[in-house]
Amino acid sequence: MKFRSWYAPLVAGLCLFPCARAQSSFDLNIGGGTAHSGATGLGIDNANSLNAFGSCALNSGDPTCQATPSLGGFFLGLGGDVMLTKRYGVGAEVAFQPNQPNYGPMQYRQTFYDFNGIYSPLNVKRAMVQIQGGIGGSHTGFSFNQSGCVGTAVCTQQNLPVGTANHFAVHVGIGLQVFVNGHWFVRPQFDYRYIPNFDQIFSSNSVPEGMVWVGYSFGER
Repeated sequence: MKFRSWYAPLVAGLCLFPCARAQSSFDLNIGGGTAHSGATGLGIDNANSLNAFGSCALNSGDPTCQATPSLGGFFLGLGGDVMLTKRYGVGAEVAFQPNQPNYGPMQYRQTFYDFNGIYSPLNVKRAMVQIQGGIGGSHTGFSFNQSGCVGTAVCTQQNLPVGTANHFAVHVGIGLQVFVNGHWFVRPQFDYRYIPNFDQIFSSNSVPEGMVWVGYSFGER
């Protein structure tokens, strides 16, 4: 997956986190889970149509009209945080689809990214509760697979970018971080994002997400 320009603030933020290590704790984590939003119920004509990649009505008898999907499947997460005090910290995370599911006749990859303040009402040696709140964004990249042959011996297949959709997002989350072996931890986490105009791509501006994070804390426990 190629880095986009909107990754730069996240990477810069994570690179600055170690500067605060001497004050408190610094965590890095990787996770997996899923996010969900329903399908719009609309369709897109495929490349065989005179209205190629244009909107169409499902069940209208149009043989080239393909349904758009719901959002789901596996999401990979990367993140980090700094607890500046025992109760308060800051963090950043990104969750994206490593594959490219079909979106009608096209393919898409969904990415969410957030910058959060963190409050921990419970922070003891073996466990801590994280309540997160912040802002971020949604990035949806669309592409189209195109193949061609020269004679019957030489064939190529290309994944061509079609366009992108970027939206502002508000994020809240809550997770229970359990230390299983010294500084290693597991954190099941529930997240909710409100993304204005996301219903132009999927059915709702509200996107719930569930992730399980595994990470390492560089702070003292």
